[in-house]
Amino acid sequence: MTKRDLKRELACYRARRDTPQLLDVPDLQYLMIDGHGDPNTQVYTHAVEALYPVAYALKFAGKQVGRDHVVMPLEGLWWADDMSTFTTARDKTAWDWTMMIMVPEWVTPELFDDAVARVTARSRPARLGDLRLETLAEGRCVQALHIGPYDDEAPLLRHIHHDFIPAHGLAPAGKHHEIYLGDPRRTAPARLRTILRQPVTDAPPRR
Repeated sequence: MTKRDLKRELACYRARRDTPQLLDVPDLQYLMIDGHGDPNTQVYTHAVEALYPVAYALKFAGKQVGRDHVVMPLEGLWWADDMSTFTTARDKTAWDWTMMIMVPEWVTPELFDDAVARVTARSRPARLGDLRLETLAEGRCVQALHIGPYDDEAPLLRHIHHDFIPAHGLAPAGKHHEIYLGDPRRTAPARLRTILRQPVTDAPPRR
């Protein structure tokens, strides 16, 4: 049985350090759970604790039918009424988020429900009932790789939003997306690798 690693198959899981690039992201399927506020809280922890058991239950279900895959990294969509809370103010209490793990295209709603049921029978994480399976369509995006602590992302975000996107005649068209290629429990903050992604569209013509 061949184990698929979608990080290697999909170009959207590769990025250059501190160098924004344009690319087209295909529609992808995710386990998703929503939340609000500072990610350094129990609310966020409970959300992430619901994602991983189901992701691994789906991996096990795939192996049962000859489909093995590497569990994908944690990802997050982040937004707020005022985007300066990300780029300058860094007011984490104002952040809304959706945490996600991408799953292969063969995962059906029925397989998802079965995986949730199996996790429920074993442990039932606090927010398991809030988990959903959903396809995310981002299309044209700008992304770059940040290396270092999460709280040091702001300069690269400002460069993407205030320099690169306007210079290419584009405008933001969706939620800020982060892909966490490093595990903060095992990786020194200075070595964490995070892809920063922003969906875009053509900017309206100036009048």
